[in-house]
Amino acid sequence: MANILNTEKQAAVIGALVEDMSIRGIERMTGIHRDTIMRLGVRVGESCTAMMDAAMQKLSCNDIQLDELWAFVGKKQRNIETHEDSFQGDQYTFVALDRDTKLVPCFRVGKRDKATAVDFLQDLHGRLANRVQLSSDAFKAYAEAVERGFGSEVDYGQIVKVFTATDLGQRRYSPPDIFSSSRHTIQGNPDRSRICTSHIEAQNLTIRMHCRRLTRLTNAFSKKLENFKAAVGLHFAYYNFVKVHGSIRCTPAMAAGVASSPWTVNDLVSLPEAA
Repeated sequence: MANILNTEKQAAVIGALVEDMSIRGIERMTGIHRDTIMRLGVRVGESCTAMMDAAMQKLSCNDIQLDELWAFVGKKQRNIETHEDSFQGDQYTFVALDRDTKLVPCFRVGKRDKATAVDFLQDLHGRLANRVQLSSDAFKAYAEAVERGFGSEVDYGQIVKVFTATDLGQRRYSPPDIFSSSRHTIQGNPDRSRICTSHIEAQNLTIRMHCRRLTRLTNAFSKKLENFKAAVGLHFAYYNFVKVHGSIRCTPAMAAGVASSPWTVNDLVSLPEAA
């Protein structure tokens, strides 16, 4: 890749990708072929994932929220036939967010099932240096996954929301109104007033606004699972290390003590290629 594009052009391409510009739009803007843009995005995204895997260790987070985002690879689940590869169809990105520093310590792409949830929570537990409070919605797999990932070393609560029934034709592209919500202690002794998923739900909006493959109601989607994973890894590296968060006035990585100063897109481009 270095023999094709210089560092300045690579940074321009990656900067456009992390700010929600489409691959064909970048091609029109820069004159760089879309296949080259795709290969660069995958290479840098995989390098970012490897970097965060090494950097996110012994974190002193205290209050972590969990959620998952829907997307699809190749085609939507309802269009999948029995003989087609399992990587196609619905894919969910499980995300953990530290409420105080806004850091995303880990994420996991996979099916919305117990196996993926368990892998995700075990990975999260291995990155933490202390006991934490966890909050999630009422997705059934979380309770067992938290127990298997953390054992008894966690304070865990769920917020359960009940939505009103609405006319689907009128509300097809907007969520229904919340009729009621309640907080439940699942494990340990969580602070009930802090059982919440509002911060990670706001973060879900951030990724949908910055990663074209996750933007709703567009024709942008991944045809390969590895490309989707690389795009998600690129986004979270940009979010954690480069983008200054308005509420904390620094990057999440700085707030969490993982980085001493803001990174640049050039720093992401310069990461060593993942093995």
